[in-house]
Amino acid sequence: MMLTLDSRDEAMLAGDHGDAVALAMRVITRVAASMQAEALLDIAGAHIDSCLYHGQAGLDFAQRLADDGATVVVPTTLNVSSLDLLHPELYRGDDNTRSQALALMEAYEQMGCKATWTCAPYQLEDRPAFGDHIAWAESNAIVFANAALGARPHRYGDFIDICCAITGRAPAAGLHLDAARRAEVVFDFSEVPDRLLELDVAYPLIGHHIGKLVGTRIPAMTGIPEATSEDRLKAIGSAGASAGSLAMFHVVGSTPEAPTLETALGGNKAEQHTVTAADLRVARDQLTTATTGERLGAVSLGTPHYSVAEFGRLVELLAGRPIHEGVGFYVNSGRDVVHEIALRGWEQRLVDAGVQIVTDTCTYITPVMADVYGVAMTDSGKWAYYAPGNLGLDVVFGSVEDCVESAIAGEVRRDDTVWADA
Repeated sequence: MMLTLDSRDEAMLAGDHGDAVALAMRVITRVAASMQAEALLDIAGAHIDSCLYHGQAGLDFAQRLADDGATVVVPTTLNVSSLDLLHPELYRGDDNTRSQALALMEAYEQMGCKATWTCAPYQLEDRPAFGDHIAWAESNAIVFANAALGARPHRYGDFIDICCAITGRAPAAGLHLDAARRAEVVFDFSEVPDRLLELDVAYPLIGHHIGKLVGTRIPAMTGIPEATSEDRLKAIGSAGASAGSLAMFHVVGSTPEAPTLETALGGNKAEQHTVTAADLRVARDQLTTATTGERLGAVSLGTPHYSVAEFGRLVELLAGRPIHEGVGFYVNSGRDVVHEIALRGWEQRLVDAGVQIVTDTCTYITPVMADVYGVAMTDSGKWAYYAPGNLGLDVVFGSVEDCVESAIAGEVRRDDTVWADA
C-alpha cells in the first residue's frame, strides 16, 4: 500500500507552515507508512501523554517544537505531569528533575495545549462525540474513548500525540477504521453471580482477567448488567490496558457500538470464553502481593483519576471517621473534579478526615507519597499492577469499602464473604 498525501499534507511536509509543522508531519507520515495507511484523516482533538517527564529526550523534543513556533490546531488536553502544581509541598524528588518536569509542562502549554493535567480527559465537560477521530495517548483514555464514547483514537504514544495535534492529521488506519473495531473474542459472564457483578470491585478484576488473554484483539462481553456505569467501564479499560494491550472493548447493552452481540462482532467468528467468579478471584489474587492482617502503611485511590461520583461514595463511606494516624491516604484526581467536590463541601471533609488529594499527577509515577511503613492498598487494578515495580511496595487489592475500613483500622481488612463460593 502506498500513502497518498493531499495538498495540505504536502504543504506541511514541505515546510510551507514552518519547521515545527514539517517535523511533525515527517513523524506522522513515517508512522502512517508503518501502519500501511493509504491516507491521513482529520482529527477533532488530541490528548498528550508526552508531557510526563521521563528524561531529557522528551524535553528536548517538546522544546524544539515550541521554539520553532509549534501551535496545536485542534483542542488538545494534557495528561498527568510529573508534578502536582496545586500541592507542590508533596514532591519528594530532586530539584533537577523538578525543574526539568516543569519546563516540559511549560513547553506544552506554550504550544497551546490546555493545562488539564488529567489521565481521565473523558471526565472533562468537553469530550469527544461518537465517531470523532481523535489522537489520544494514555492507555486508559484510549480504551475509554473507543469503548465508552465510541470516539476513534488508535493506540498513540509519546511524540506521535503532539505531532497529530500540531498537524490536525492522523493515519487512516487501525482503530480509526470500522473493520478494526469489531469484536474478535467473546467473554460470557452469565455464570458470575449477580451479587458480585453488582459490586464495583468486580470491574477492575474483569479488566485484568480479559487483558491478560486478549492481546491486541477486541473483546466483547455478555452477561454483564446493561447500562454499566462509566466508572465501571473506566475500571475495566484501565486494568485491561495495564495487564495487556487492550485498546477497545464492547459490553453488550452498555457500550455504543454493541447494542447486540451480532453488531459488536460485525460478522466475525469469535473465540468464546466463559468467565466464573473463581476467575475473578484469581485476578484479585494476582493483583495482591501482600496478605491480609498486615500493617497498613498507605492507601491510594484514583488511578485513573477519581470521578465526582467516586468521591461522593468515598465521603459516604468515611462518614466523618478519621484515617488511622499511621496510614497515608491518597486520592488522585483531576483539578476540574477537585474544583467540583470543593464546591460541594466534600474536599474539606476529606482533608479533615486525613485524606490527601493529589492533582495533576499520580502516586505510582511521581514521588509524592511519604515513607510507607507497611503494605499499600488500592481499589485500582492499574495501580495494583504497576505500584510493586514502580514503588517497591507490597500491595493489597480490595474494594473501596475494604480500603476505607482498613485505613481507619490501620491494618488490612478485606470482606471475603463476596468470594465465599468462588
